[in-house]
Amino acid sequence: MSLHDDALALAPDLVRLRQDLHRHPEVGLDLPRTQERVLAALDGLPLEIGLGSALSSVTAVVRGGRPGPTVLLRGDMDALPVEEKAPVPFAAGNGAMHACGHDLHTAMLAGAAHLLAARRERLQGDVLFMFQPGEEGWDGAGAMLAEGVLDAAGRRPSAAYGVHVVATMPHGEFTARRGPMMAASAALHVTVHGAGGHGAAPHRAKDPVPAACEMVTALQTMVTRRFDVFDPVVVTVGLFRAGARRNVIPETAHFEATVRTFSAEAQSRVARTAVELIRSVAAAHGLRAEVEFRPEYPVTETDVAETDFLADTVREVFGEERFRPMVNPLTASEDFSRVLNAVPGSFVMLGAAPKGSDPEDRAPNHSPYAEFDDAVLADGAALYAELAVRRLAV
Repeated sequence: MSLHDDALALAPDLVRLRQDLHRHPEVGLDLPRTQERVLAALDGLPLEIGLGSALSSVTAVVRGGRPGPTVLLRGDMDALPVEEKAPVPFAAGNGAMHACGHDLHTAMLAGAAHLLAARRERLQGDVLFMFQPGEEGWDGAGAMLAEGVLDAAGRRPSAAYGVHVVATMPHGEFTARRGPMMAASAALHVTVHGAGGHGAAPHRAKDPVPAACEMVTALQTMVTRRFDVFDPVVVTVGLFRAGARRNVIPETAHFEATVRTFSAEAQSRVARTAVELIRSVAAAHGLRAEVEFRPEYPVTETDVAETDFLADTVREVFGEERFRPMVNPLTASEDFSRVLNAVPGSFVMLGAAPKGSDPEDRAPNHSPYAEFDDAVLADGAALYAELAVRRLAV
């Protein structure tokens, strides 16, 4: 039987694992129940298991029967602090949600471990499984690299691959891109300091709210007038907080933005220009602004040869029509970029919209209404395993 046939036979177990993880989501770097569930899923397999110190990571190595290189396969495990509203019978009820599909990634990677462990005698090298917490803004990949994940098999990987499901892509479709695939991210934190007072007498106070509002709109103008459209920049203010009552002028206003770029030059310029702009607006209002620009993840840049290899593997295993080259990069960010900065590899998106549905009508990743079809679990597990087997044999 093929790897895909074996993955289909494993599908009921993968669905049970995924739905159990979905019911009990955990956020951040500390995922004790998720870690315990992954260890249970791997129990009995001929794997060398390692656990993280500063985070609830799991590493597992399957030793091939013949000498050869090491391939790394990564699946992230953490959820988001989102209250679930998706109409699924296994919805979470603890204020968190697997709204980005990491529960599927974890189940797929566990499935790949079963598939490859069963074929270990035929493997021409070793496979390193990287079960990672804290992708959603916690830099779990960076933490695992700091704890030595790349050396867990005794030799550094020759290639690394990751899979990510997308709720708004056609069911079962794969897509990847050579080179820059996802943006770098940074955080912009701004606190505007004024002087509080009565809302009926603003001239006796120093109101930070209008100044902060002006900063938000000025940042949007900055993007369109100071940056080349062919080196894209996205600035989105997702948090704005000021005051406690409508008739009280607060002492401070605070907002936070996410910044996405595709080059080191653009990120450096945003850091410099945004800080100058915010301080200038504050000074024009007779106020003071504290500004912090904090780089997060680098650009997710895939290796050209590894991406071509991944695309060929998808076409050969699933059919020519199942792979679609990604034309433009995504402005989302990924800490798998840390791994791809250290190891040549690639990253692939897998459409998980329910069969027969219109992907355009589906709620996107990170939405409280996001839904992912369990029917793609076998495909993801099989692709992980095929990439490892084929890459070791090169």
